[in-house]
Amino acid sequence: MSGYAVKEMFLTLQGEGMQAGRRAVFLRFAGCNLWTGREQDRHKAECQFCDTDFVGTDGDGGGKFPDAATLAAAARKFWDTWMEDPVDQAFVVITGGEPMLQLDAPLIDALHAQQFQIAVESNGTLPAVPGIDWLCISPKAGTTIVQRSGDELKLVWPQPGTDYADMESWDFAHRLIQPMDGPSRQDNVAAAIKFVILHPKWRLSTQVHKSLGLR
Repeated sequence: MSGYAVKEMFLTLQGEGMQAGRRAVFLRFAGCNLWTGREQDRHKAECQFCDTDFVGTDGDGGGKFPDAATLAAAARKFWDTWMEDPVDQAFVVITGGEPMLQLDAPLIDALHAQQFQIAVESNGTLPAVPGIDWLCISPKAGTTIVQRSGDELKLVWPQPGTDYADMESWDFAHRLIQPMDGPSRQDNVAAAIKFVILHPKWRLSTQVHKSLGLR
């Protein structure tokens, strides 16, 4: 790869899933294969409920990075700020958009060389790059999921047309239901709670960072 387009990068706490509450460098790649990111295209997108701005490279900490070593070093600088007690291993969460459009072996190696544990959230329509330490797949209804194994399966709820029963056969250590954000959030929270009550193989996940005012 000739370079990497990053929408934004910053230090925060991971806000959702099994790693919630953990100090993390958040690295959001620009671009997605399910939606252009433009509102005028939302109605025809394969994923129509996305609430994330992943267009361009103009976010805080974003930019175009010429190579893997440069991007990994920039991520490490974020990790090393505001830390009183150094630890042996850093933690980076890579997302998008769709990170598998850009994430590759050189960047995996470069982040590992900077002592990062690498967590990735993907929509599962592209195969995962080897070497990821924690893989979360968040499937979207109506898309073809090729990555059916990982650490964490996170299903945003409700999604009509989702075959959650089939997903229970996929090879994941954890299965999470997360209420869809938006105007119907309270109804979606109630629906997600009811789902987990009825289907105990799943666990409720909430977007803690939003309630705490974190990014």
